[in-house]
Amino acid sequence: MTEHRPLAPGKLVIASHNAGKVREIGELLRPHGLEVVSATELGLPEPEETEDSFIGNAELKARAAAVGADLPALADDSGLAVDALDGAPGIYSARWAGESRDFMVAMGRVEQALRDQGTDTPRTARFICALSLAWPDGHCETFEGKVEGELTWPPRGDKGFGYDPIFVPRGHDLTFGEIEPEKKHAMSHRAAAFRKLVEAVF
Repeated sequence: MTEHRPLAPGKLVIASHNAGKVREIGELLRPHGLEVVSATELGLPEPEETEDSFIGNAELKARAAAVGADLPALADDSGLAVDALDGAPGIYSARWAGESRDFMVAMGRVEQALRDQGTDTPRTARFICALSLAWPDGHCETFEGKVEGELTWPPRGDKGFGYDPIFVPRGHDLTFGEIEPEKKHAMSHRAAAFRKLVEAVF
């Protein structure tokens, strides 16, 4: 088992070019004395995601940013896994949105794929998040979180990003796009992974 390494206050690179993701992770990190800077701000390239799992891609991105910036780096790889679609879009969640990262297109693709399977197709799904924290010397720690729910249509709410407007977490009536950010932060897949990270490194 990897021995956990404490993360000291100071600069931390968020290895993402997704503004919504950077904002959400930054809000979660704010209480821990970290100055968050994004890969975009540092001009770091976006590495090609060549792994076949959320954990593999998160580690790849974290290591690349840590070496590129010579700072600790935190990478998130997350997505929507739909049971009736054999876990798709999964690690390709962003790619389903196309070059323009249009998630209305991506949500429409998910809905059409479900309809193609018939009206009685189960709509259960989950968001999965892998958070990897890497240091320039190659040390890396990864934490995974999940939240279960069901998909709805049409999309509802503009408070989230990505697939949030079609995802209703289990036990709730509102989508992640309708839930206030503070409440979402407390229950999301990213929050679940983040809690594990906090317990390990702070």
